[in-house]
Amino acid sequence: MWMYLGLLAALFLGLHNLCKKHAVQGNEVFPVLLGTIGSGFLLLLPFFIGSQYYPDFTKQIGFYIDSIPWQTHGFIFIKSMIMATSWILAYQALKHLPITIVTPIRSAGPFFTFIGAILIYQERPNFLQWIGFFLIIFSVVLYSRIGKKEGINFKRNKWIFAIIGATFLGASSGLYDKFLIQNLSLTPQTLQFWFCFYTVLILLVILSLTWFTNAEKRKKFTWRWTIVAVGILLQAADYFYFKALQDPEALIMLLSAIKRSQILIAVVIGGLIFKEKNKRKKLIPLFGIMLGVFLILYS
Repeated sequence: MWMYLGLLAALFLGLHNLCKKHAVQGNEVFPVLLGTIGSGFLLLLPFFIGSQYYPDFTKQIGFYIDSIPWQTHGFIFIKSMIMATSWILAYQALKHLPITIVTPIRSAGPFFTFIGAILIYQERPNFLQWIGFFLIIFSVVLYSRIGKKEGINFKRNKWIFAIIGATFLGASSGLYDKFLIQNLSLTPQTLQFWFCFYTVLILLVILSLTWFTNAEKRKKFTWRWTIVAVGILLQAADYFYFKALQDPEALIMLLSAIKRSQILIAVVIGGLIFKEKNKRKKLIPLFGIMLGVFLILYS
């Protein structure tokens, strides 16, 4: 069951990436990010209020948000710090790079998770899983060569380093999620609500220093409906992902790889919507990544 939940998470993540590209294109990144996380927080807020005043009903529908000790709040705040940094880097990169370049680099995330799963959680890969992960990494290298034809130098472009940093931090957060869900026994909705709450606070501090006081930057911001869509789709993806992690048999390295199947939506549909170049050539490394994911699932 946890693999199917992972595929549902991948579906919502793929749609989330398409909306995110539209939301940040030619727009101010920080207020867009605050809008997306804030939308997710507002989506979960009724469940928090319901948990305080109508606990029986929220428990019945499966969205009761538990009361947690301050120490657990500290652990969730650490996740918020990690992901806020990752999203800031990723949104800046997505603003300046084609989605068909950003998404494949993000697909290298399972490799970092893979190493962490071996070292931290002692998850043991088999031969086919090794082949699958190296296929994913090799395919990302092929994307880097295609990217040069779009005027993107992978050695000198700072946004490439930004998306690599975002990918590493995102993978670290994925490993941390297993600790939060399984070791601290947090329910998906409890983790999601407090994570959004602390991330909104962090972003408000950043915007207070960099955006609210800058009239010129405020004029550059454009509100788009996709900002709200990104927040809702992200919460849907996270919910199914965390539900999958609740299964004691779930392997974080396989879940991370399954989530990469979102690339099919981002590269094929996104390439058509945003009319990006070299779509046919990008199908070759895309096939390599999908084959790598297939080998991991098959094994």
